[in-house]
Amino acid sequence: MYDVMAFYAFASWPAFETHRPALKGLCSDNSLTGSILLAPEGVNGTVAGSPHGLEALLDYLHALPEFSELTPRYSTAQDPPFRKMKVRLKKEIVTLGIDGIDVSNTATHVAPADWDRLISDPDVVLVDTRNDYEIAIGSFPGAINPHTNSFGDFPAWAAENLKPTDTVAMFCTGGIRCEKATAYLKQQGFDDVYQLQGGILKYLKEIPAQDTNWQGECYVFDERVSVRPGLVPGRYKVCVNCNSALGREELTAPGYERGVTCPTCVDSISPERRARFAERQRQIELAEARGEHHLGP
Repeated sequence: MYDVMAFYAFASWPAFETHRPALKGLCSDNSLTGSILLAPEGVNGTVAGSPHGLEALLDYLHALPEFSELTPRYSTAQDPPFRKMKVRLKKEIVTLGIDGIDVSNTATHVAPADWDRLISDPDVVLVDTRNDYEIAIGSFPGAINPHTNSFGDFPAWAAENLKPTDTVAMFCTGGIRCEKATAYLKQQGFDDVYQLQGGILKYLKEIPAQDTNWQGECYVFDERVSVRPGLVPGRYKVCVNCNSALGREELTAPGYERGVTCPTCVDSISPERRARFAERQRQIELAEARGEHHLGP
């Protein structure tokens, strides 16, 4: 069993670059895997490892004035959820592509226990801020799918489909995209905006399976691919080319090639990309035959 810690915090952090070497060393010393993004606007990460290692990472972050109140979320995984550890410098910890958003002015946070009551109101416009391939395997009933391919597509969609007079409730995987999306809406003149506190993952962890209003599974960006109520690992695999979640039907359909393509992207993948993924898959299978674990291209 592997412990997984997810966290994010927005803060003005001009010295973000100076912390990369120390964080890389700390994660290496504690055999942590996953990814951490550092940016002028804050930190965002999902990391797996031992309780002691995760505590060491959290202690480091809490020692920084910007993140002294950072609150992580924990889950578990039967298999290693990540293959490597990456600490990256970014312009944004979640990319919307718009400068000057005041993330301290965000939506009203609604606890999971109160969420279903809020979204049962027919006057509430319920928006799933995730990407199309994430929404495809699960969402809340009645939620609007913006059909975005990346988070940066959201502002244009909102301009065409939402009105400042709307009562808007938004949700995403862990909450971070909603922090920025709702702050953006507030700057556009929206007053009545709500978001699911802690995102779908907190909802699925806290609301018993028999009481949940959620339908399907929740896409996650690690080796688990998806989780169900109680954060139990789901039944999906992922297409390495287009990130689509693949269930039993897709895995047996024409167009699926392990480690290369799926029915969604088989007709659009370039010959060069297909060759690269095919070679990578060949190396993975050779490593498996030797009883080894292939870590990358």
